[in-house]
Amino acid sequence: MIQDREETMKQQGAHPEDTEGTPDASSRPDTAEPETAHIDEVEGDEPLLPARVHRPSDLMRLLAGVLAVVVLLAIAAFAHGTTSGLEQDINKGTGQAPDLLIKIAGLASSIAILLVPVAFAIERLIKRDGLRIADGVLAAVLAHGVTLATDLWVARAAPDSIQEALTQPSPGDIHALTDPVHGYLAPVIAYMTAVGMSRRPRWRAVLWVVLLLDAFSMLVTGYTTPFSIILTVLIGWTVAYGTLYAVGSPNVRPTGRTLMAGLQTVGFHPVTASRVESGDASETGDRGRRYFVTLEDGPPLDVTVVDREQQAQGFFYRAWRNLALRGFATRSSLQSLRQALEQEALLAYAAIAAGANAPKLIATSELGPDAVMLVYEHSGGRTLDSLPDEEITDDLLRDTWRQVQALQSRRIAHRRLVGDAILVDRSGTVILTDLRVGEIAAGDLLLRMDTSQLLVTLGLRVGAERAVASALSVLGPDTVADCLPMLQPIALSRSTRGTLRRLARERAEREREAVLEASRQSKAGRAEQDAGEAVPDKADKPDKKAVRAEQRAEKRALDEAMDEAREEDLLSQIRHEVLRIRPQAPVEPARLERVRPRTLISFIAGAIGAYFLLTQLTHIEFGPLIANAEWGWVAAAVLFSAASYVAAAMALLGFVPERVPFPRTVAAQVAGSFVKIVAPAAVGGVALNTRFLQRAGVRPGLAVASVGASQLFGLGCHILMLLSFGYLTGTEKTPSLTPSRTVIGGLLTVAVLVLVVTSVPFLRKFVVTRVRSLFAGVVPRMLDVLQRPQKLVTGIGGMLLLTACFVMCLDASIRAFGDDTTSVSIASVAVVFLAGNALGSAAPTPGGVGAVEATLTVGLIAVGLPKEVAAPAVLLFRLLTLWLPVLPGWLAFNHLTRKAAL
Repeated sequence: MIQDREETMKQQGAHPEDTEGTPDASSRPDTAEPETAHIDEVEGDEPLLPARVHRPSDLMRLLAGVLAVVVLLAIAAFAHGTTSGLEQDINKGTGQAPDLLIKIAGLASSIAILLVPVAFAIERLIKRDGLRIADGVLAAVLAHGVTLATDLWVARAAPDSIQEALTQPSPGDIHALTDPVHGYLAPVIAYMTAVGMSRRPRWRAVLWVVLLLDAFSMLVTGYTTPFSIILTVLIGWTVAYGTLYAVGSPNVRPTGRTLMAGLQTVGFHPVTASRVESGDASETGDRGRRYFVTLEDGPPLDVTVVDREQQAQGFFYRAWRNLALRGFATRSSLQSLRQALEQEALLAYAAIAAGANAPKLIATSELGPDAVMLVYEHSGGRTLDSLPDEEITDDLLRDTWRQVQALQSRRIAHRRLVGDAILVDRSGTVILTDLRVGEIAAGDLLLRMDTSQLLVTLGLRVGAERAVASALSVLGPDTVADCLPMLQPIALSRSTRGTLRRLARERAEREREAVLEASRQSKAGRAEQDAGEAVPDKADKPDKKAVRAEQRAEKRALDEAMDEAREEDLLSQIRHEVLRIRPQAPVEPARLERVRPRTLISFIAGAIGAYFLLTQLTHIEFGPLIANAEWGWVAAAVLFSAASYVAAAMALLGFVPERVPFPRTVAAQVAGSFVKIVAPAAVGGVALNTRFLQRAGVRPGLAVASVGASQLFGLGCHILMLLSFGYLTGTEKTPSLTPSRTVIGGLLTVAVLVLVVTSVPFLRKFVVTRVRSLFAGVVPRMLDVLQRPQKLVTGIGGMLLLTACFVMCLDASIRAFGDDTTSVSIASVAVVFLAGNALGSAAPTPGGVGAVEATLTVGLIAVGLPKEVAAPAVLLFRLLTLWLPVLPGWLAFNHLTRKAAL
């Protein structure tokens, strides 16, 4: 009967819960705004659940396994004495085992290692769980491939210490070595882990017995080493979890029938249940699945189901926030279902006890081992995001602040005061939902963050003035003023930050359109003025003063248009509204970040580069090397490094038609030596040059276009020089002009990348958008430069001179530590420098630290330079071009800043 009634209502365009027999049906949020929610009727099993999910826990185990393998190999490589002693102790202990025990263990493990996986596969097939068996077979095949690759690497390329730790002379053939990784044991471990055998107690016990017996028999017979056994287990375990994360694990979410049964166990008699999903789940995917449930004998219910898969959503975002932010990060990234249930229940009871309007929790229950359920009284209403603007009155705003004030009076932080967490029922009462991520006994920092978040949320709907006024009327000026240091994007929710970024893009587009319109009107006005005046004689020379006055008038008109079109962002508007009431309020943003992504990437890249350099320098004796250094070539390297700043100034000014002082431009390039230490090279230099040109009187849009044109021409020259010198390097040892295989390979790689970018719609759209925005400003600027050939010659000549200075500096550094027998050609040095410079510009580390040193050293060694010369030469080159100019760059940066040139 229930199913027939639902089908009839669907044909009529109605929902079962909208009938007269359903109390308070008209107050459901989805009925008022059907476009903001999606509803699936649940009768029995819930449809459209994904068959597989990618669990973050599998990825974490994969990363842990990879880290363990790296640590094991590092111990084997650097702690050779410890590994040898450990192997001797284990071999001595296992050598005392009785022969009968050894034979029984070997026979039992050989049989069990084959029978146990087969027996478990049969048991799974009987229970119709063939997908797990397929996952296990795939993991076993991959583990076998990784095993073969590891064996090949250890035999041919691994250091001797690693080879000694993983292998030993074979008992059957003293001229052969044992396998570093067991070719059959690793696939078996991967298979048994992927099929989930370790999660079943009985099968897990059998698994451990088989593994211990096999390891024991292989050790006592001398066919393996302790490190080989550990590496085998780690490879099998890691490959298994990597496979599970790649293909996904079977979905264990509770179905609609499970939900109905769970409600019956806590005393309810459900009739229908409808799935309700919020329209924006980008940030709140871990809040659980929500259902609207109608009962036979009572008002409807709002039910939230939290399962392991739903809880895992947003795991990496929460983990990063916990790492990056100071003292107020999100809840624990690894939270059990029991902890999630207790936290949400505690916050629900605490909010009501504080006097705030919050959904009333009336029951909780487990839905099997992988899900929990929270049952609330149906609150109804519509979210703040779905309300039309005319319904958001000042009384509604003040009521919202009163609910937050009630929470803060008991030190309760909501942590997510966004539009869809604020409900307004039919009577206009505000209800705060989504308390699951909140916190009790919260500190002042969290409470101030709640205030700033709600200010922005309301400001996005009603504007900064009304949002601040409503907050002042309820919280008071002191409380509102104290939240100003928290008024920064990182303290806001992810969805709010996305909205602010979208508004910033729209605001920038409006400003650009206003400036372009002002420019068009100015040109039209001049054209009309020229048409009304008499045409001057062609023999008369143009009045330079009049031309300059006209240019200044045009610039002044554009600046005025930019000032008129400039709009303040919402955060600045809120600050100004608060400062009108409390002028002495602190506005300096609080330091909320513990670590920034750029800092973390720089640290990792710097550590890798330092490790690489230290491994190269451990075999070099610097004392005799420095004593025999040619100091004349060192002085030449210093001169070439200093000349590079003059060349950089020429390369920039060649694309700036306006008059800019050359000495001050050289000083700005010296200041760039300091800036690129604290920012990536491809970012810091562009920002500094753009700022310098703006301070020199070039309009912002033209300054960006000039720097973009310089960068574009520099990229083209860089590619052409790299191909040219690579061609010469490939032909310098042969009489024919046959291009080298490296150049051909590079061209083919570029061609493949171009084909990939043009064939993938997402990549094609991304590249076209960026190139279009670049050429929108660069092409008109280049037309201005082409009208002055001497400027273009200066710019291109400066780029060529800049590259020549760096190449000669690197060549002089090589000659300072080498001799005639260890020198390489200028073409080879140029290829190595151009490749290293390209990688340094692409690297996210300041100054390309780590990436440039590694690339230059490897490149010089590849072209035939001994590493005893290549490593110190690269260190001298980077010392002269990166580290020593930092102090002069800092002085130049401060000087230009005081002179208002930066």
